[in-house]
Amino acid sequence: MKLVIALGGNALLRRGQLASADNQLVNIRLAAQQLARVGAANDIVLTHGNGPQVGLLALQAAAYSAVPSYPLDVLGAESEGMLGYLLEQELANLLPAARAVVTLLTRVEVDANDPAFAQPSKPIGPVYTPAEAELMVAEHHWTMAAEGPGIRRVVASPAPVRVPALEAIRWLLQHGALVIAAGGGGIPVVARPDGVGLQGIEAVIDKDLCSALIATELQADALIIATDVDAIYLDWGLPQQRALGRVTPDELAQHDFALGSMAPKVAAACAFVRATGRRAVIGPLARIEDMIAGQAGTEVSAALMTR
Repeated sequence: MKLVIALGGNALLRRGQLASADNQLVNIRLAAQQLARVGAANDIVLTHGNGPQVGLLALQAAAYSAVPSYPLDVLGAESEGMLGYLLEQELANLLPAARAVVTLLTRVEVDANDPAFAQPSKPIGPVYTPAEAELMVAEHHWTMAAEGPGIRRVVASPAPVRVPALEAIRWLLQHGALVIAAGGGGIPVVARPDGVGLQGIEAVIDKDLCSALIATELQADALIIATDVDAIYLDWGLPQQRALGRVTPDELAQHDFALGSMAPKVAAACAFVRATGRRAVIGPLARIEDMIAGQAGTEVSAALMTR
């Protein structure tokens, strides 16, 4: 099967963990063990989150005042290379030697006029207390938003429009490579003002929406969104919460989901299903084989069947 697997950021760094190299390596080794179980038998494009990592790089850049802080597209490229390297190495250590694993730094084009630039919404970096958040705003002029009991920095998150490296991804798949691409949603770029070529822009692209775009363009058999919850839930966190088994995009459209959390995953799954008529699954990485088989997580499909 041809699969696009979107690996949630919490698979790389657990909630509340310090973003140390050691913590991330432990988590990535576990994720690689789970992915390797399906890596040899399927054609796979693996995407991943980078919110905590790009946020940490932004903090480190802001702390060094001798030069202006690096823009988010550059920080995104740095985090994509770092996490891609770690995933590539751990997967290559587990898969057969003949199975190539390739990390592709991936530019993703967005529209410079996307209204998201006027409404920052994508959380990056650590969770702050209100006092810490106030200090960050005073020092760096960041936009902040509540997340659970804490506060995080939010940045513009325009919709992905085009992946210039799509043909390279196709070529790598055709030659047997497991491709790690569009980490953190890819490196955001826009058309240059003169219309010739592309240039970077300050933004972070949602990883799941970019994964849906890639899966659609590749005509993948399925989009697998691997996260740290076992399904999509209605009334999440309430006594009456319930998990969904199989569901259609139209049914999901009748409900609201948490912004910056489940909402983009649901939107990505629905976009892929509507564009291709194929299926998307949202569920736990630990049950990756069952998710692919349609026996775990929430399966979003055009036609509803009973599990």
